[in-house]
Amino acid sequence: MHICKLDELIFQTLADSKTAVVVSNMSIKNQVAILIAHIHVHNNPVIKTIYHVINITSIEAELFAIRCSINQATQMINNNCITIIMDSIHAAKRIFDSSVHPYQIQLSTISRELREFFRKDQHNSIKFWDCPSCDNWTLHHIVNKETKKFDLVPIFLYKSS
Repeated sequence: MHICKLDELIFQTLADSKTAVVVSNMSIKNQVAILIAHIHVHNNPVIKTIYHVINITSIEAELFAIRCSINQATQMINNNCITIIMDSIHAAKRIFDSSVHPYQIQLSTISRELREFFRKDQHNSIKFWDCPSCDNWTLHHIVNKETKKFDLVPIFLYKSS
C-alpha cells in the first residue's frame, strides 16, 4: 500500500511541467566516486550527468552529487520546483547543518545556488525524497545500476600519497 501511494505521488510530480525531478546515486570503487544524475521534466528525461571524483569520502561524494544536481536543475528555464530523489537522505540533512565541519565548502556552494534559485521567485521550492536502493523504484534502480556498472578507465594514471 505504501509503495502504491509513493508511486502515485512520484508520477504526479513527474507530470508537473514546472518541476525538475532529479534522480541521483553515487558509488565508490577503487577510491573513485561515480556520481550519476538523471533530470526529468514533465515525465521526460532531459539531462544525464556523470561525474567522477578521486579520493573522496562517501558523505563528500553524496554532497557533491547534491551540489551537481542542484546546479543543473537551477539552470533550467521555467522551473519553480526541484525534487531530488536519492538513497542517502542523511547527506541532504547536512545542507542545513550550520555547525563547523569539513563539508562546509560544498555546503556554501549549495547554499549560494539555492539562494539564487529562491530569489528568482518566492514560490520556488526544493524537496528531498528518500528512495532506498532496496525499494527498486524504476527510475532510481536505473541510476543505481548505472553507477554500479560504470567502469572509469583513467587516461592518466594517478597516485595517492
